[in-house]
Amino acid sequence: MNDKKIAQIWIDADACPVVIKEILFKAADRTRTQITLVANHALHLPPSSYLNFIQVTAGFDVADNEIVKRMHAGDLVITSDIPLADEVITKGGLALSPRGELFSADNIKSKLSMRDFMDVIRSSGVQTGGPSTLSQADRQAFANRLDHWLNQNKS
Repeated sequence: MNDKKIAQIWIDADACPVVIKEILFKAADRTRTQITLVANHALHLPPSSYLNFIQVTAGFDVADNEIVKRMHAGDLVITSDIPLADEVITKGGLALSPRGELFSADNIKSKLSMRDFMDVIRSSGVQTGGPSTLSQADRQAFANRLDHWLNQNKS
């Protein structure tokens, strides 16, 4: 008997684009993978025994802290939050952005440094603009990375 914990997916749902959530919802049912969305506001989920929702109180990093507290090594966390991705990696999980970028121990520290640098620039009054709109290529990159993870974790 295999006592290995079955990996699951956690979604930092407050900022996750709807189209990415829809990809995840379909994947949950198709692959019978447990997915938990964590947000500080109510969400409507389609009926599925593979989808769970945790609503947390509003506040800085409350959803992030809940994800880190509940996730296990090997779990996948969907987030564009670099500090959350760093905590996930430190705890042995994997972090994937909605644009299909896989955060890893090899790249997370440089991403944190760049994020901190951009915060300093913005706080000095420089307008840096926001992220670009999620493109079809971003969606495809996300779906490809997700499928790769699902294939590795659903044997």
